[in-house]
Parts: sequence; structure tokens; C-alpha cells
Amino acid sequence: MHKTFSIELPAWLPVWLEQRGDDLATDEARMSFVIELARQNVRAGTGGPFAAAVFEPENHRLIAMGVNLVTASGLSLAHAEMVALSLAQQHFGDWDLARHGELMLVTSCEPCAMCFGAVPWSGVRSMVCGARKEDAEAAGFDEGHKPDDWASSLRERGIEVSEGVLREEATEVFDFYRAQGGVIYNPGGDAEF
Repeated sequence: MHKTFSIELPAWLPVWLEQRGDDLATDEARMSFVIELARQNVRAGTGGPFAAAVFEPENHRLIAMGVNLVTASGLSLAHAEMVALSLAQQHFGDWDLARHGELMLVTSCEPCAMCFGAVPWSGVRSMVCGARKEDAEAAGFDEGHKPDDWASSLRERGIEVSEGVLREEATEVFDFYRAQGGVIYNPGGDAEF
């Protein structure tokens, strides 16, 4: 029986980040960064067409990034949001990100059922989403069940939510994934595009 597991970001990511000169001052700029991160994950063949990052929006500082690593790690929990939130928590050495400022989660697609559950427990104070659930499901992904008013439920907990930011650009990454022959990794079996 294994007693530990680990998730490692792809080897290309530090080089990719070093080559970037992004001005991350706006929600749109942060979303554009995350969408390109998702596209690079597909281009490199290291996972699915999703990416996320945690930012300090006041000073435009990037805290942590995550890409979908489900197929690369063999772990269903290795969604981009889960990776980014976990790395941000590791960065601060604290499970409660609320103790470290008004942190923002930016994700290339609205959260699936699992990631939706993780958002309030992480301590982020805001979330910006690109593609919608129906976009991911149209591409073949099982996003699971969550309340229809999911964004309102987060707002009631004090988490600001912006939806549909650069939605078309975020959805285009699903098409790129299809063109690359990406695997749809749903419970109960894989189905390719």
C-alpha cells in the first residue's frame, strides 16, 4: 500500500514562465495568461485543456499555477484548480489562504463539482472563470453536479465571482485539445474525441 503521492508540474513550465512578460494588472490579462497556460499544457502533451492560477490582485503577483494533470499523474483529483490551490497553500505553508490577503483564483473554465467544493475551503476571496460548464461538457468532459446557482452560493460566502471572462478564447482550447487527439477522462472509461 502506498502511503504518499505527489503531483509535479511539467518540466516545461518554469521555462515557459520565464519567457513571459505578462502585465497581470486586469482580470482579462490574468485570464489570457491562464488560457495560454492551458494551451501550452495541451501543446506539450502533459494533460488536459484546463489551467488555473492564484494571484494577489492588488500587486498583480502570481502566487501559484496549476495545469490539468489527470492523465499525466493518473490521479482524478489533479485538476488545474486543485493543483493551483494546493501549491498556493504550500507556498504559504497554510491551508487557509484567507490569512494571506485577498487572493484570487483564475481558472480557464468554471469549476467542476470537485473544484467548486474546494474553492470556499481554500480561503480565496475571489474567482474569475473563462469557459462555462456547458462548454466543457460539449467537449465531452463530465463536470459533475453542482447547484445551478453555484456562483451565488460562493458570493454568499464572501467570494466574489466573475464568469465568462474571455469565454470564447478559453473554449477554443477545447478545440485545440480535440485537434491534438486529447483523451476525455471521465469516470467509467476513456473516450477520445
